[in-house]
Amino acid sequence: MPEKIDYDSKIPNNVDLSSNRRLQRALEGWQPRFMNWWSEMGPTLETHGVYLRTAVSVGREGWAHFDHVVPEDYRWGIFLAEREPGRTIAFGEHQGEPVWQQVPGEYRADLQRLIVIQGDTEPASVEQQRLLGLTAPSLYDLRNLFQVNVEEGRHLWAMVYLLHAYFGREGREEAEALLYRNSGSPDTPRILGAFNEETADWLAFYMFTYFTDRDGKYQLGTLKESAFDPLSRTCEFMLKEEAHHMFVGTTGVDRVVTRTAELMREHDTADIAAHGGIPLDVIQKYINFHYSVSLDLFGSETSTNAANYYTAGLKGRWRETRRKDDHKLTDDSAVLERPADDGTWTQEELQSILLLNLDLRGEYIADCRTGLKRWNKILADNGIDRQLYLPHPGFNRKVGVNAGYHVTPDGTIVDEHTWEKGTRRWLPTSEDLAFVRSLMHPVYERGKIASWVAPPTNGINGKPFDYEYVYLS
Repeated sequence: MPEKIDYDSKIPNNVDLSSNRRLQRALEGWQPRFMNWWSEMGPTLETHGVYLRTAVSVGREGWAHFDHVVPEDYRWGIFLAEREPGRTIAFGEHQGEPVWQQVPGEYRADLQRLIVIQGDTEPASVEQQRLLGLTAPSLYDLRNLFQVNVEEGRHLWAMVYLLHAYFGREGREEAEALLYRNSGSPDTPRILGAFNEETADWLAFYMFTYFTDRDGKYQLGTLKESAFDPLSRTCEFMLKEEAHHMFVGTTGVDRVVTRTAELMREHDTADIAAHGGIPLDVIQKYINFHYSVSLDLFGSETSTNAANYYTAGLKGRWRETRRKDDHKLTDDSAVLERPADDGTWTQEELQSILLLNLDLRGEYIADCRTGLKRWNKILADNGIDRQLYLPHPGFNRKVGVNAGYHVTPDGTIVDEHTWEKGTRRWLPTSEDLAFVRSLMHPVYERGKIASWVAPPTNGINGKPFDYEYVYLS
């Protein structure tokens, strides 16, 4: 039977929090700090109710309840997927042993670091998106923004619970620091670079939820394989909610491309800016930027840290148990492509265990291509002989073997002068950003939508598009 969530507690949970009074008091002491953070750094737009889904069970069926909720009253809590009886460690030197219910002392620091990094991304995206409600293109989109935000807040709770429950005083201090750092702060920025970038318009939001939240899917997928069972179960449930965030991104870009194609066909021109649409060239620049920034989140292609995490059983590969190998990788090899100073690409064969970040990145890239197929089909169905694309993985990179090199979207290695000349064609310019922002006028009337984006095909939870998804003052 699915494990029901206790909503009678001050902190909703399915981890029997009431049986551990010390932990309960500690988390109830953290709760007001979280609410202060939400008030100061969460969504700016005030509402009287948003049609939100709230988890009521962690089982496969019937896990969500939909109703209008004032975001400040949303029941954030601690939800772990059901325990798998007899689960054993699937990889590394502890392969075949029972999974851990407590943190082994020798892996304490590494596990804490992994949880802190994941936890830091959750409030960061809320901070990046806090002003977007002021320019929402429809009530449907505004509702989706709030849904993403409250779930990111709950994902923060998930990581804070692990820090409080399993890492003692240091864990509590790290939980405090998760609210002390802020996205884009010059003094206390978020840990990962992509989470200090500005999300200033809705096209950027759709791209973020498509590309950056998709990175989150793959990072959570590797942690779901962890030998530390509470972390695994936490990430498994987070993945259920993360799927909606990527849906928002996928269908959001679908709808932008659809509207752009309609305007191109209606006016028989690619220059649709004057007609209130976002040109394909600008959409492509946004893809280039958000994709390349998200690739940096995978870290360096070669990583002894990742190898050590894998060997120890802390962090696996995407869908580890489906892999057809020995799950130790001591004798396996893979090929790394790297740029050379003479402007050519070279290939180097290395142990697979040193290229785990590259392996995960490859899974991510293959997944990202599915979106491009969708968007190009929309163009083709509208009779437009243009295609959007993913740039070369070496393009615009600040991390890994490509950092320090100038790689064009087609994979050509160029000098700095050529790169600087080309960036206006490849990445959003200040003029592009200003133009997109000029389109960002809020549309809060039921059944209406901004002129630069198409309406969704379906509403939320069977409701029509013109449903009153958000009650505004």
